[in-house]
Amino acid sequence: MDMNQVRQFAQKLAGMGINLTDLDLLKQALTHPTYAYEHKKQKLFHNQRLEFLGDAVLGLVMGEYLYQKFPQKPEGDLTKMRAAVVCAASLAEQAKNLDFGSYLLLGRGEDLSGGRERNSVLADAFEAVVGAIYLECGLEGARKFLIGSLAGTVERLEHDNMGDYKTMLQELVQKYDDEGVSYTILHESGPDHQKVFVAGVKYRDELLTQGQGNSKKEAEQKAAQAALETVDSWRHLITEKK
Repeated sequence: MDMNQVRQFAQKLAGMGINLTDLDLLKQALTHPTYAYEHKKQKLFHNQRLEFLGDAVLGLVMGEYLYQKFPQKPEGDLTKMRAAVVCAASLAEQAKNLDFGSYLLLGRGEDLSGGRERNSVLADAFEAVVGAIYLECGLEGARKFLIGSLAGTVERLEHDNMGDYKTMLQELVQKYDDEGVSYTILHESGPDHQKVFVAGVKYRDELLTQGQGNSKKEAEQKAAQAALETVDSWRHLITEKK
């Protein structure tokens, strides 16, 4: 039954112009760790290594796409948009649109507990499939799949209010760790009618960045914006926790 699911998914990808012939690799992309554990005698590979690769390809492709599509946007805006596009909620949404859940190979417990609809499971599988496509079809194949899947998300973000940096940062971090980030006021100064607040954004008690504003809310937004703009300097903290 499992290879039938894989073949059916390969046919779905073929309908998108992505032709994968290595069904074992595709099976790995669709195999959740719980399924591999329950079938240890088969010595199956689960999808976490492919997910790691797919995450890197996803960041590169979407970074390039946004850079070319929005030549007038500064780095901060592009970073924020990329974070929104590649967050777990966004990837899970696309995985649901492609009915990933019907093809995943899940352990019995994960399946019964709703794993086929769980954002983290779907987002991980999406990235793993990207990794498999990259290995067989190269960067052009991965680009074709990703732009075809995520261009609509980019268009929607372009017209939405992109000012909520805290939400974007939380979604980015929760792609790797359900705990997310927290905020603290580090300092305040000035008279009551002209207060200046300095907020810090923390991940597991480690200070990531700071931001300043005339209200606590503004300072927190500035701190989150700074974190998004410097994500490459601290991303390892959350990926190591995965």
